[in-house]
Amino acid sequence: MLRWWMLTGILLETAPSALAADAGQPTAPARQRAFANLPWWPGYWVDEAEVGTTIGGALPRNEGGAPRDPANSLAIWANKAPWNDEGRRRLAEGLRTMSGRKGLGWGYPLLMTAPTPLQVLITPEEVLIVNAYNEVRHIYTDGRPMPSRDDLWPTVTGTSIGHWEGNVLVIDTIEVTNPNVFFQGGPPLSEEARYHERLWLDGEKLRATMTIEDPVTLAGPWTVNLSWVREDGFDRMPQVDWSNDRTGSENGLNTIEPPADERPGN
Repeated sequence: MLRWWMLTGILLETAPSALAADAGQPTAPARQRAFANLPWWPGYWVDEAEVGTTIGGALPRNEGGAPRDPANSLAIWANKAPWNDEGRRRLAEGLRTMSGRKGLGWGYPLLMTAPTPLQVLITPEEVLIVNAYNEVRHIYTDGRPMPSRDDLWPTVTGTSIGHWEGNVLVIDTIEVTNPNVFFQGGPPLSEEARYHERLWLDGEKLRATMTIEDPVTLAGPWTVNLSWVREDGFDRMPQVDWSNDRTGSENGLNTIEPPADERPGN
């Protein structure tokens, strides 16, 4: 009995060029020309305000870390977010319960300002933003429209559609699961939030602005200015198994013991 998936495999093996043509795929020369017109952001990028962060979460200022500006943080403790009553209620609940919760990863939007390095891979069809915890943002730049919310469901990284304005990547993201549900440090935004980003290379820094609109938790737009610098110590993306389970710790604060020279007071 020939099943549909077997037939699909036969068709892919026997007529790849025909299928590609039917799908509207560009020819190799056209794709090469498209690549030539795209920017290149090589390296492993770390949030400028997080440079030098240790495994214990401390940021040693004498290692080149820029002063933290809470106004440009996307974490739950960001002090400039224009929360409305519902946002403040969620914020208070998140802060009250965060110490004993298990983190599942950074999640969007916090992964954009976490101390974890980012890599940006640019192709004509999409841009991938990848971190060391195997979290990946797919930003589609092939001209497709933003799908209707009726056709989507909330996910940790949402659905992102982008386009290029010169060397600036413009991104629109919707249907992001409440970031604070995924990770206790994430802002408690609703699934109705919409995220607008502009990313560009400025000399040796990668910069961005992000504006978040959320009728459920915000009284108005929330804009942050972000910047990243290259971490020259990496020649490949480090891979980390996320294990932030604090539920079994004695004090509910930390289950990872930092090295002696990274502990407070040293």
